[in-house]
Amino acid sequence: MNEEKNNQTEAPAEEPATEQQPEAEAAAETAPEEAAPEVSKEEEPLRDQLLRMKADFDNFRKRTQRERNELFVLANESLFLEMLPVIDHFEMGLKSAEDHQTDCSVTEGFKLVYNQLLDLLKKFNVTPINAVGELFNPHLHEALTHMPSELPAETVASEVRRGYLLGEKLLRAAQVVVSSGPIEEESEGVTK
Repeated sequence: MNEEKNNQTEAPAEEPATEQQPEAEAAAETAPEEAAPEVSKEEEPLRDQLLRMKADFDNFRKRTQRERNELFVLANESLFLEMLPVIDHFEMGLKSAEDHQTDCSVTEGFKLVYNQLLDLLKKFNVTPINAVGELFNPHLHEALTHMPSELPAETVASEVRRGYLLGEKLLRAAQVVVSSGPIEEESEGVTK
């Protein structure tokens, strides 16, 4: 009885398969020629639209990230511009304390606080511009006056107010006195 059931289950399974194979093969032969071009014609605008939407979203994401970074830098820039006069006054106070020979422990304490401020600025990529002894650069320095000195002409002789960079960007230009070169001895002899 088990053998008859096995034979019966096998026989019907084979018959429909043989009947469906020629129909499936015939459908497969005609389907790629007729159905495939219609599907691809329908899918092509959708694919183009999907690619455009994907590119638009990617551009939106990049633009949003760039704007966020610019806003962050702008907010930091405003904060640092407000802090710089405080640091300038701190430097003047330290210089005055040293000039008047204030108690050494007080001066050292203020120097520690000043160094902490400079470290904080460095942490946020704010660096002072070294001006004295450098060639005058109108992109980094603001010339207040020209004075004769022992330095070559167009060299920064002294710094009135320190300048700072925020990364590669100028935060505040250094106010400087520019050397007009050494005093000529001939002009001194004529005036005497």
